[in-house]
Amino acid sequence: MKDRKPKNVFKQGAISSEFIGDSIAKHQTKTSIGAHNIFLGQVRADVINDKTVSAIEYTAYEDMANQKFHEIREAAFEKFELTCMHIYHSLGMVKAGEICLFVFVSSPRRKVVFKALEFIVEAIKADVPVFGKEIFEDESHQWKANS
Repeated sequence: MKDRKPKNVFKQGAISSEFIGDSIAKHQTKTSIGAHNIFLGQVRADVINDKTVSAIEYTAYEDMANQKFHEIREAAFEKFELTCMHIYHSLGMVKAGEICLFVFVSSPRRKVVFKALEFIVEAIKADVPVFGKEIFEDESHQWKANS
């Protein structure tokens, strides 16, 4: 692993379309990039036991989670020919329909970004200690099963 310090990947609340757009726009002038790929995780209004999810409240062991995100990032850079990568995850309340996970990768090659993005998102879901409490329309709640 490189000597880069883990960075804080958490954003309070939903990840806005302006933030996503600004992050992507930074790479438009890089002539070594041939492809970008983006994953947006969005809170679903699932119906569970006849109750509809209205939001998810995300919590995390932040230091541990940031270290895991860093390890996933470094593993992806080592495994794939990537030019850049952004990973951001929400903490706090995120309403149904809003974005809670933003992953963006760039590479000189199109096929690389597809494989890299799947690797990254699957690793996040499997290894990062971020927890979601589903809040239902009736204000009851339950801890979210990882899906």
